[in-house]
Order: sequence, then structure tokens, then C-alpha cells
Amino acid sequence: MDNNPNTSNMHSVGKKNKKPMKRKRRSPYSFLPLRWSRGSFLKWLRRTHAWLGLWGAALGILFGITGILLNHRSKLQINAAHTEQTEHELTLPQQKPENIEEFALWLKTELNIDKEWSRIRSQKPREISWDGKSVTQPARWSVSFSNPKGGYSADYWVGNTYTTVRHFNRNIFAFLNRLHKASGLGVGWILLADTIAGSLIILSLSGILLWTRLHGPRLLAASLGIGSICMAIYFVWRAF
Repeated sequence: MDNNPNTSNMHSVGKKNKKPMKRKRRSPYSFLPLRWSRGSFLKWLRRTHAWLGLWGAALGILFGITGILLNHRSKLQINAAHTEQTEHELTLPQQKPENIEEFALWLKTELNIDKEWSRIRSQKPREISWDGKSVTQPARWSVSFSNPKGGYSADYWVGNTYTTVRHFNRNIFAFLNRLHKASGLGVGWILLADTIAGSLIILSLSGILLWTRLHGPRLLAASLGIGSICMAIYFVWRAF
């Protein structure tokens, strides 16, 4: 047993001089560096996430519902969208249109349509085989007038005395599907839908950066993201 008072004093001094180890500070956000996890950048990121979420909330719900309907068109069908189609013939005037533009203008007058055509197509005459003989198929003109709620489509074989006109009338779900695909709509709606798509991209990226450790470990978050990508690749690969 060491009864030397000098030795005991040295041990007590050593304990007093020993400094506690500093723990390394960690960011509370799993995918955000520590220097970005506070201050102006974090405030900007949170505000951007919140305001873009408000901007795209209503139309995001619309695109979500119509996306489900469009995904279930052929497999696991959801028969919500319906389009009623009727067909009739229109007799052309004695002085027939000389080109497809004149034909489209005549249709606008006959059908009382106040908007421009959405699609116009002209097929040139061509040689086809009919009953073992080579015959010349006349030119074909196709004109469509479309909006999300309905529309008209007309086909005319040049030289005939009539044209076949089809009228489309869509229910509310078919109407919403057309909004999703921007069919029969102008440039304004297309650009608006682009802003919603851009908002969803930014919301996804900012949501990843704002994932905190309180939500779960980083490994779990990465596993969820990689898992969804792997499932998408697998189902696409099976389709080939």
C-alpha cells in the first residue's frame, strides 16, 4: 500500500486536468450537411417546400386521380371514364372544296364551331391492291375539332359527295383525363401543367433534404427510395 502523500496528490491533479471528450455535432437532417441545417438556407428550403406544396395542391390532387384512372385503362379496369360517340354524314355542296383548308372551313360553318381545328391531315392518293387488282385509292382528308368535353372528327375521301362526321361527348371522368393529357387545350394550360410537374420535382428533392432523424434512420430512408426504383425497373423489365 502506497502511503506517500505526494503520489496521491499527483493522481488527484491528473484527474482534475483530464478534459472531457467533445462529441462531434451531427446534422438533425439525414441528407443535409450540418452547415446547411440551420440559418438562411434551411429557412429558404422550408419556405420553398411549403409554398410549392400550396401552389400544386389542388391540381396535384387532380393529376393524382386522373393518373390512377389512366393507369387502369386496360389492366384492372376502372370503368369511370366514358365517351359517347355518334356518327352521321354531311352532303358536300355542289362546289366542292379544292383543298383541305377549304374543307375544314366548310365544316366549321356546317357544324357551327367557333374554334380552329386541333388536327388536320391529308393523305395523298396511292396504289393499293383490291380483289387481286391494283387500283388507285383517292386522297383522304381528316379534320378534328376537339376540346376536353367533346369534339368532332371528319373524314373525306376526295371525290365523294359526302363526308363522315363523328361527334364525341365525354363524361366528367373522361373530361378530367383529357385535362391530364392536355388534349384539346391551349398553350396556357400546357404551361400551367408544366409548373405543377416542376413543383412535384422540387417537392420531392426538398422532401428528401428535410428528412430528419426523428422520422427514421438514414438507411431506412435510402432503402425506401432505392426499393421503389428497383420495383419500377423490375416491372418495366418484365414488360419486355
